[in-house]
Amino acid sequence: MAESENGGAAKRLKTNAGNDCGDAGEPISDSLVSDFEISRILRDCAREKNIFIHGKVKDQDAVVILEKTPIRQDTLSELLKSSQLKLEMKNDVYSTYQLQAPAHLNEIKTTVVCPATEKHVKKYLHQEVFLLEESGEDYRNLTLPYISSQSFSVQWVHNILEKKAEADRIVFEDPDPDTGFVLLPDFKWDQKQLQDLYLIAIVHRKDVKSLRDLTSEHLPLLTNIRSKGEDAIQRQYSVPPSKLRVYLHYQPSYYHLHVHFTSVEYDAPGCRVERAHLLSDVIQNLQADSSYYRNRSLAFPLRADDGLLLKFKEAGKV
Repeated sequence: MAESENGGAAKRLKTNAGNDCGDAGEPISDSLVSDFEISRILRDCAREKNIFIHGKVKDQDAVVILEKTPIRQDTLSELLKSSQLKLEMKNDVYSTYQLQAPAHLNEIKTTVVCPATEKHVKKYLHQEVFLLEESGEDYRNLTLPYISSQSFSVQWVHNILEKKAEADRIVFEDPDPDTGFVLLPDFKWDQKQLQDLYLIAIVHRKDVKSLRDLTSEHLPLLTNIRSKGEDAIQRQYSVPPSKLRVYLHYQPSYYHLHVHFTSVEYDAPGCRVERAHLLSDVIQNLQADSSYYRNRSLAFPLRADDGLLLKFKEAGKV
């Protein structure tokens, strides 16, 4: 999975084991969504063709995310031959239709978060966004104390590292405790086409929360992730390093160091300049200055309901 407890972009979503929403590995019936009682729409996006819904499943709060899956090249011929067309408009050489595809070619990716906490609900709720500039001093005086005071769980990350969950999804692992990591697909990627390839490298070290913690001491870790991650992706998917965007988020969605590997053709959530830091740039900056990310100012977006935004407002920084 990949990401988040603190209101950042969703990266890894999961269904908790041991509740009425189903345990990992169990056969799931359609009652999981047919029994879903809709309370409200949290967010919808026509451009990205997804919708986020808050409701209940058997009296448990839940969030259901519906997303139209991409059209796959390997099914195009079948799609065109086996679908029905309904004419909407015709004018000269132009015509538009509603295409009704067979069920197996008309899938909707469905993600369920259950039981959903208030943090999950707020994460998917549409909010105003503010761009903050955080100095090294701001991080030490405002951000770090706030992070430390919150209960941002990364247990699901530890489950992956300890092979208690998602072990079958791991593409590559370097088990070294200092420079090692696991590489696995992000849940936003359905692994059916390479144009939106998206994998996450999660480090084995548990003492590095984010970009702010990195110094030149961590250069062997970062260079290892870049070289072995790129090699693994080229072997597994035949995608060369020149077609990858490799970066870290700041602020991250969860506070355990991880690196994103996405196709350069994919406009992934969080890949914009105000949040993404190319791994190659991070390595060069640390080679030049060991304390680069501990001292420099970093900009990042925060949603209106983020508690950290309130801390910056109280300090007169917004």
